[in-house]
Amino acid sequence: MGTEREFRGHVAGMKTMALIAVGSSMFASLGLESVFGNRVDPTRIAAQIVSGVGFLGAGAILRQGVDVRGLTTAASIWVVASIGMAVGFGYYAVAIFTTFIVLVMLIAIRPLENRFIRNRKYRRHDDPPLDERRTESMS
Repeated sequence: MGTEREFRGHVAGMKTMALIAVGSSMFASLGLESVFGNRVDPTRIAAQIVSGVGFLGAGAILRQGVDVRGLTTAASIWVVASIGMAVGFGYYAVAIFTTFIVLVMLIAIRPLENRFIRNRKYRRHDDPPLDERRTESMS
């Protein structure tokens, strides 16, 4: 999944996504080890992974004037962590299926947006044009 982000020139590429997936998988699988006893709750491990990954995702979101960038990258970081958790907890089929679905979404939706959604930068009709927004943010 990081390949798509890397190809499009985004900050979180292949290495970042791989590290997030491996780290999430490691935390999840180690939590299931009997060495730690029965006191380890897998849902608490998952909650802590989600919290930690939330900080990474928040760091990927950038505000440039009135424009917000990096939301898809942040969402990709979040879903890669969930795929890593699925692998760590032993749900390999779910991880493979989710990876497939997310890749299709990341690759196939962009051409559809470019073709069918005109003026993508102005998703709300009441927003002023981009030039006016930039001059307002500079003053």
